[in-house]
Amino acid sequence: MASFSFGSGNAAKLLRIPLYAIGRIGTLLVPRGHRWVFGCGAGIGDGALTLWRVATAEGHRTVWLTSSDRERKDAAALGIPTISKSSLRGWWATARAGVLVVTHGLGDVNRYAVSGGFVVQLWHGIPLKRIGLDSPATTQVPNIPGASVLRRLIGLLYRGAAQRIRVLPAASDRSRGRLESAFALGDSRVIVTGEPRVDVLSAGTEPERRDAASVLLTEATHTLPRDARRLLYAPTWRDGEGDPAVPTAAEWVRIIALLEQQNTVLFVRSHPLGAGAYQPPLPSGRVRMLGSDVLADVTPALPGIDVLITDYSSLAYDVGLLDMPVLYLAPDAEDYARTRGFYGRYEDVASAGVATGWSELLEQLRMLLTNKRVFTERAQQSTTLSAQVHAYRDGRNTRRVYQAIRARGIPAPKGAG
Repeated sequence: MASFSFGSGNAAKLLRIPLYAIGRIGTLLVPRGHRWVFGCGAGIGDGALTLWRVATAEGHRTVWLTSSDRERKDAAALGIPTISKSSLRGWWATARAGVLVVTHGLGDVNRYAVSGGFVVQLWHGIPLKRIGLDSPATTQVPNIPGASVLRRLIGLLYRGAAQRIRVLPAASDRSRGRLESAFALGDSRVIVTGEPRVDVLSAGTEPERRDAASVLLTEATHTLPRDARRLLYAPTWRDGEGDPAVPTAAEWVRIIALLEQQNTVLFVRSHPLGAGAYQPPLPSGRVRMLGSDVLADVTPALPGIDVLITDYSSLAYDVGLLDMPVLYLAPDAEDYARTRGFYGRYEDVASAGVATGWSELLEQLRMLLTNKRVFTERAQQSTTLSAQVHAYRDGRNTRRVYQAIRARGIPAPKGAG
């Protein structure tokens, strides 16, 4: 069963309209200061963490707004001060903040105290599937009388919230066009700086990145078999619907058999807003769960992966920075294109072909693992795709975002310079 849908989320948003109004009045009365507040819908990580490190190093006062004990513990391990975002202190911290940094939505911080703030929306991936105002899923509401009116109201609320964004980094001009359309923003706010969250894929040497990622994977899922190759299966969210590619018991048997034959480990990372029966019917050390409950931010672990398997995840764009082959498993591609939609043609992204089931996917995987030429060709296709959407790969995206924030009137911390 999926854990979240736009319909249920939008229904809750409509019920909270009086709280938004009260919060708006409060922010008109409370002057903003200079502290930066951070939040991330996926936990302590993503681009918010990299920007937090730069802002803190520059001397800005910062705090992270959390929503769970897990986030508070993760933040404490990194020395990050925290406040519960849903508390009165969380409202006050958001209302007083000079800069508000989010990665998913305004609810990453205290949603009732955002008005009047300088919002930096880092987002969490280059859009492949349509998002925001470009997707009909964004304005879904329960099927009740007056639903069409409610959808229009949700659209107006979403557009109004997006207008609060002052800086939205884009990976490239192609990505910028998608973000401008999805958030109804002009190019003065959507700027090509590269995405902070992928700096980790360019920093240091390849062996250093591989070693650091291997440590993360081992800590998250225990020791890996010696010299084993590593696959990451990352299906995306189906807007509240189940994943049609969840393997059957018979398919799990075939998957594990191939993993054993090829000395390979499969990491399964389902989307944090969805759920699926990904656990094989029999325990196997060759299949390991790597959900957000195990590893909040998967990007730093990517250099430790050899092959990505996905459907519509933006990871397909990112792993090309590592020259990593990608296999596509999407049994519902036609239906997904009709109901959610893509930017461009999905066939252009998955140019080497899309598997519609595990039998087809396993044959592709077998060829990839046993034929060096096939592996190299797939890796080159991935690198080419990534080059089309990542303008920078120098590890300085976060620094460019910080400079863009400062250039838009945010002062240096007191005593700096």
